[in-house]
Amino acid sequence: MSKLRTTISAQSRFLSTYDGAENLCLEEIYTENVLEIRTERGPAGLPQKSPVTLGLEELFGTRGHLNEEADTVLVVGEAGSGKSTLLQQMHLLWASGRDFQEFLFVFPFSCRQLQCVAKPLSVQTLLFEHCCWPDLGQQEVFQFLLDHPNRVLLTFDGFDEFKFRFSDRERHCSPTDPTSVQNLLFNLLQGNLLKNARKVLTSRPDAVSALLRKYLRLELHLKGFSEEGIELYLRKCHREPGVADRLVRLLKATSPLHGLCHLPVVSWMVSKCHQELLLHGGGSPKTTTDLYLLILQHFLLHASPPDSVPCGLAPGLLQGRLPSLLHLGQLAVWGLGTCCYVFSDKQLQAAHIDSEDISLGFLVHAKSVVHGGTAPLEFLHITFQCFFAALYLVLSADLSPSLLRQLFSCHGPRSSLLARLLPTMCVPRSEHQEGSTAALLQEAEPHNLQITAAFLAGLLSREHQGLLAGSQVSEKALLQRQACARSCLSCSLHKHFHSIPPAVPGEAKSMHAMPGFIWLIRSLYEMQEERLAREAVRGLKVGHLKLTFCGVGPAECAALAFVLRHLRRPVALQLDHNSVGDVGVEQLLPCLNVCKALYLRDNNISDRGVCKLVERALHCEQLQKLALFNNKLTDGCAPSMARLLSCKRNFLALRLGNNHITATGARVLAEGLRANASLQFLGLWGNKVGDEGAQALAEALGDHQSLRWLSLVGNNIGSTGAQALALMLEKNMALEELCLEENRLQDEGVCSLAEGLEKNSSLKVLKLSDNSITYFGAEAVLRALERNDTILEVWLRGNTFSAEEVERLGQRDTRLLL
Repeated sequence: MSKLRTTISAQSRFLSTYDGAENLCLEEIYTENVLEIRTERGPAGLPQKSPVTLGLEELFGTRGHLNEEADTVLVVGEAGSGKSTLLQQMHLLWASGRDFQEFLFVFPFSCRQLQCVAKPLSVQTLLFEHCCWPDLGQQEVFQFLLDHPNRVLLTFDGFDEFKFRFSDRERHCSPTDPTSVQNLLFNLLQGNLLKNARKVLTSRPDAVSALLRKYLRLELHLKGFSEEGIELYLRKCHREPGVADRLVRLLKATSPLHGLCHLPVVSWMVSKCHQELLLHGGGSPKTTTDLYLLILQHFLLHASPPDSVPCGLAPGLLQGRLPSLLHLGQLAVWGLGTCCYVFSDKQLQAAHIDSEDISLGFLVHAKSVVHGGTAPLEFLHITFQCFFAALYLVLSADLSPSLLRQLFSCHGPRSSLLARLLPTMCVPRSEHQEGSTAALLQEAEPHNLQITAAFLAGLLSREHQGLLAGSQVSEKALLQRQACARSCLSCSLHKHFHSIPPAVPGEAKSMHAMPGFIWLIRSLYEMQEERLAREAVRGLKVGHLKLTFCGVGPAECAALAFVLRHLRRPVALQLDHNSVGDVGVEQLLPCLNVCKALYLRDNNISDRGVCKLVERALHCEQLQKLALFNNKLTDGCAPSMARLLSCKRNFLALRLGNNHITATGARVLAEGLRANASLQFLGLWGNKVGDEGAQALAEALGDHQSLRWLSLVGNNIGSTGAQALALMLEKNMALEELCLEENRLQDEGVCSLAEGLEKNSSLKVLKLSDNSITYFGAEAVLRALERNDTILEVWLRGNTFSAEEVERLGQRDTRLLL
């Protein structure tokens, strides 16, 4: 145990993986990421509640369990979201005795290293030979582990880099008998081996199958840094006076760059290149490609003599390092094609990687707790491997445009999703020479190909044409490759749009994004060509564009706005259940003028983002509907919302449910409603408006001529609020549905509403479920129904009626839903 703690402590203390030149102390710079529990889906397939965020220390708590019998906790996040660093922090907290002390043994593994193990393994071999060898009493230690599995934690980092797909077909239950490394891992995750030992698995979302999810105890989504997290991280990295302040100001003034920084790997690059960024003035990077070229410049300049190269990433700087860049690129392509992400000395020699190439800093020693021998090398991050692969495709003199078409058409047998999405006309299926670049691209993992293709699009943009002009590629060949990339991207999007089924008669044509759509949009954004974006959406004829659960963050919002603002007809844009945030809202503003509706539920948006949204919305004639429920809105956004209601004459729907609006905010909203004559739907369920807020809203709506639907579900409204709403019903002759479930109306409140109902001639549905109503209150409703033939339904479910009373009430009036 002591040896294991010491080994893991030494291994976890520094973030050397993110820096080839110096070690960063993890304790000094670690910053919490946004970690959300995967929300259970309701009957309609949507989450029933807002996602719950967890701290790292709560990883093994009791909330959010999917399967109590399972042992495995899955943490999913996109490339660069901080999954490996989160595990490293967990290991360090355990080794230093500060947390996770319920475990006596922690065994960390890297899936990219495990897949290189060719010989059969037993559990004992895996733990001792590939993690930490007990110097004495190996059998006694192993028996202790088998007898006390609940005191054991195993972590497996990077399941998306494990070349074997998960399967539960081959059952293996013997901890001492050897089997293949993939079968061993799969049976550990299922609990067939070391049952009750906790396992933590990290992966990108694309690699997680429905079959694997059957064996999960808990699934967590790592969303990257919040805005506060970005600032905190930069301040931890730059403690010298003024530097962090200037960097933070630069990011807030450069919204595209700020949007990229929610990925910790990007925040690290911004920190690393802080001098270049602060000297740039107004020329900060806009795209991911821009940023990776900046870090390339940083490393190349760092490896060059002080006065030997010009300032900035000039063609001469690339020219001087072209052999090294091509060697690294060739290694990257080979690794992607063979699903190899750690490289032995033999593999490095085969790729002609020498000490000069390694000295650039893009290859670092892989982390491993196994002592002895030379640690293999790996790229700083998987995104760097994809970047160098793209750079190789652009710079290599002997690559034809048809090979680039292959990358964009992705016809490999392992990329069926992309093959269905992208045009088959680009290149026919053909057999390529084994080991060739074309053959390797056919076998690469789709998610890595997507990242590579996006980098390729960025490198082939007109903006970087001058940079590549000094390489060994002729100008004619470069232009051919640029034309090929543009043609393929445009063709792919058109094919995607043409695959949309025709609209249902009487409804707007709707499109739900298919896998790969976001990648296509991001690739277009990387090229930064307005004409291409305009051409790409020219044929899009949909009334509703749905991008729910698509991992849309601020960077994707920038790409969507860049492309969608060229639409010729208004569209309803649905971005529910993503990670848009305030920065993402800011990125969407350029396309707001083509949106007739914007749905942003469950997106971690605060008052700041909404205020910016409303400021732009006031000038967008087309926008008529906003859905912002399940966010972080407070009374602070109410003045902006009131202004929207009072100034925008054609606004139809505002849904602000499940936020934190109190009576104070409701009073402000009420002032906006007094000046409004167009709103038809107002949703404030799940807030805290109380009696005072309900009273203010009711007074404002008494004479409102257009409101059809009002929801005040779960707002702690009592009899006082009910009395005000009853008076509103007496005067308002437009409202058709009033939702008041889950309040505290009781009989007194219901009797007041019944009086209002007697004088109302427009209301069709009144929902009063879960309000502690007794038979006495129901009698008052029945008396009102005798005088009202307009109302169609009164919901009274979940109240305090006996079975006999339910039967009796139902017989007296079928409009009561009990």
